[in-house]
Amino acid sequence: MRVWVLALILASGLAAAQTVRHHRIEEQDSSFPPELTQAENAIDKKDYVAAEPLLQKVIAANTANYQAWFDLGFVYSNLGRNQDSIAAYRKSVAAKSDVFESNLNLGLVLAKQGDPSAESFLRAATKLKPTAHVEEGQARAWLSLAHVIEKQKPDEAVAAYQHAAALMPKDPEAHLSAGRLLEGQGRFADAEAEYRQALAVDGSSTDTLTGLANIYMRGQRFADAADVLRKLMALHPDDASAHMQLGRVLAAEGKNSDALTELQTAAKLAPSDAALQRDLADVYLNNKQYGPAEVAYRALLSANQNDAELHHSLGVTLLHEQKLPEAEQEFLAAVRLKPDFGAAYGDLAVAANENKHYELAIKATDARAKYLPEIPMSYFLRATAYDHLRNYKLASENYHKFLEVAHGEYSDQEWQARHRLIAIEPKK
Repeated sequence: MRVWVLALILASGLAAAQTVRHHRIEEQDSSFPPELTQAENAIDKKDYVAAEPLLQKVIAANTANYQAWFDLGFVYSNLGRNQDSIAAYRKSVAAKSDVFESNLNLGLVLAKQGDPSAESFLRAATKLKPTAHVEEGQARAWLSLAHVIEKQKPDEAVAAYQHAAALMPKDPEAHLSAGRLLEGQGRFADAEAEYRQALAVDGSSTDTLTGLANIYMRGQRFADAADVLRKLMALHPDDASAHMQLGRVLAAEGKNSDALTELQTAAKLAPSDAALQRDLADVYLNNKQYGPAEVAYRALLSANQNDAELHHSLGVTLLHEQKLPEAEQEFLAAVRLKPDFGAAYGDLAVAANENKHYELAIKATDARAKYLPEIPMSYFLRATAYDHLRNYKLASENYHKFLEVAHGEYSDQEWQARHRLIAIEPKK
């Protein structure tokens, strides 16, 4: 049974990517160009097309006007002209390097373009003071920096998220982002701690509960995962994914009946989900409900004829149903599609032996041995196949090998092997 993680959709990258405005200066001296006032009024109304020529006029008169360059960068960003926006923000920072908003916005637009120089401007922003909403602005800078450096400098990114969390103690976003990053590094205990801090801020956060569920599933803490998934389902009873994951977790615990209930609920909510239908088929098989399992696997194979795993699973189902010729054909299909499929060779040997195809049983057992360690029953199956073919020499060799490794764990087969050896070995 596969236990997959839930999709975790974080808001941090999206939120951090939104550029900001300067705090408007209500009282302006006589040197403040009227066109700049008019442009900012137009920006407030989101009339960016009207704002551009006004700002161009201000800049033509004074190329060092950092405010006009900043506003022009903001206008271009909102018009989707990213390269022009970068150029304008660079002019603003060059004219006055200690403005928080200019550094932040330049870093964000550069990050959007995948430009590595974004990091330096975002770092500069973390050291500067916003013109308004100081702690919120500084937290945003740390969040933005963390998002940009996650891949290259994950440890520094975690520290940046923690800076942001300290500035925004009532916002779970930074803890959630840190948890997701730590989870990706395989630092599950640290990730769990971050997710739990996020949950302490917002106990109904779907993303945080999802993150915790992922941690527990990865760590095979299935009981903890089930508890979290039930909380998710209480918040979103029609979420097929939560029901599906709970079904997978319960199946991994061996609670196949309960797993079946959850997967059937999920299937009603998402009937076209092929992965879900596959899980449902697996649980039918594990729950020894071979009829429904056969129907499910055949439906899946109708759309996935080249899937070796599906052919094998159907073959196992048919083997349990004593549909031996059909089972043999499915195992043959599996190994044709996946020539190194050791488990399928083993099951093919069993089916072929039951079908009295002894040569095929031997070939399949030998093929299995190329990819998987020999097991006692491999020797026994090979021995009985040679025995039926009256190749008593090789039958005897394999009966002896079987008895050497059986260690009393296969009483019926050991009794049979000893009695056949009496019958087929020459008397001394």
